[in-house]
Amino acid sequence: MINKLWFYMIAIAVAFAATGNRLSLVTEAIMKSMQSSVELGLGLVGGMMLWCGVLKVAEKSGLVDRMAAAIRPVMRLLFPELPAKSSAMGSMIMNITSNMLGLGNAATPLGLKAMQELQKLNLRKESATNAMCLFLVINAAPPVFIPATVMSLRSSAGSANPGFIIVPALLASLAALTVGIISCKLLERVSGVVR
Repeated sequence: MINKLWFYMIAIAVAFAATGNRLSLVTEAIMKSMQSSVELGLGLVGGMMLWCGVLKVAEKSGLVDRMAAAIRPVMRLLFPELPAKSSAMGSMIMNITSNMLGLGNAATPLGLKAMQELQKLNLRKESATNAMCLFLVINAAPPVFIPATVMSLRSSAGSANPGFIIVPALLASLAALTVGIISCKLLERVSGVVR
């Protein structure tokens, strides 16, 4: 659907440009956009390589494992219906830890794996469990300690202080996470259904 929408928007823009003898302006704008896209992409690649390296060091040093151990008790409180040593719990913890370190690309496969494991524990396969809904909310608004992608974007855009975003991003993500968890828990109580 999105592909069709983009196609029609581009086709209409080119048609209007052609009827007004402005195709040269469209071509010039496309070339400028391509140049700025390449510059932005190269800036992002450099920043992402740096942060992926830093985060790999954090993983090798055991920081990721310590973070996972620290959030395990909180996860037990949030998901009391799940077995503590289940593979679903392990995948969820690794997903949340990856998100906390700003590794959204690495967190995605772990999140999908966690949902598959949660589905295996689901007795009613046609509907989502409370644990699945809560995990989705947590995954959508994770606390991010190192917003690597945003910092890379700010750096490639010429920001004087790309790291300035760390504290506001952390506060915003914690606020979103808190509201999401409270909402899920309230909806669980209102529905009265534990699945």
